[in-house]
Amino acid sequence: MKKIFMIFQEFLYDIAHNFLKPFSGLFKKDTVIEKMMIGLEKVGKGVAYNCQMCGECILHSTGMICSMNCPKTLRNGPCGGVRLDGHCEVKPDMECVWVKAYENAKIMPKYGSELMWIQAPLDRTMKDTSAWVNIYLEKDPKRIDSWQTDEDQKRLQEMWKVE
Repeated sequence: MKKIFMIFQEFLYDIAHNFLKPFSGLFKKDTVIEKMMIGLEKVGKGVAYNCQMCGECILHSTGMICSMNCPKTLRNGPCGGVRLDGHCEVKPDMECVWVKAYENAKIMPKYGSELMWIQAPLDRTMKDTSAWVNIYLEKDPKRIDSWQTDEDQKRLQEMWKVE
């Protein structure tokens, strides 16, 4: 059942992306449309994913888990302090965000392997802006391809399939 739910979330992500693409020319900074997008994201992603509005959303690359919910706001995986039971060293009553991301990503057929991407550092000046607007204005770097060669990507994909 969880696998179907994760596939459904990937499907919804694709629908949102494809729906917004034709309107991308309307996305400009400091406009009414941007304010509307911020409001929609705060409500929609806030309720569904406890989104922290970083402005550089990588939900689909992190098992549909907001990595900014990590107490250390780590973007590229867990710290060395994940407890043996999978809980956070900072907040022991909280399951590690990255443990949940890994569990979800394993069952996501389309975007799951993106968990292995090295993410660009977070630009904290984009906090409380619309991730969708930033994507279409190309202010959201996603990942930096030069950090991983094609051979690295191939090896990561092979490793991912073994799991």
